[in-house]
Amino acid sequence: MPTQPNKTKYRKYFKPRGIPNISTKTQKLNESNSFALIAIESGFLNVKQIEAARQNIRRKVKREGKLQILAFPDIAISKKASAARMGKGKGKVDHWVVPIKAGRPVLILYGIDAEPGIPALQSGSKKLPMKLKISQL
Repeated sequence: MPTQPNKTKYRKYFKPRGIPNISTKTQKLNESNSFALIAIESGFLNVKQIEAARQNIRRKVKREGKLQILAFPDIAISKKASAARMGKGKGKVDHWVVPIKAGRPVLILYGIDAEPGIPALQSGSKKLPMKLKISQL
């Protein structure tokens, strides 16, 4: 279930040279059993990493509760073939990434108790390449 935008303004973009300013506002949930994975450090996540974390969390909680993914990859990263000579334009789109700023929630799991929820988020955070903390909302 790879996620990527259906339509973008441009086919190819410049490579991101840092983390842009992104609003860290999130919606408050009224449910008492809600846990979030919050980024401690900034970085980029690609589609495969988000999908691996999602599959791991869903497997651990046995598909109970609701998992909300707040990070949507919308920046295209292009790459030329390794044996290609210089010139002849920019390479094809290789993968999609999302910039994550420190303090921003990446995943929210709600409608499940702490006993199965927290270990599931811990195992899912091991699939992501940045430091994350689990907090109860």
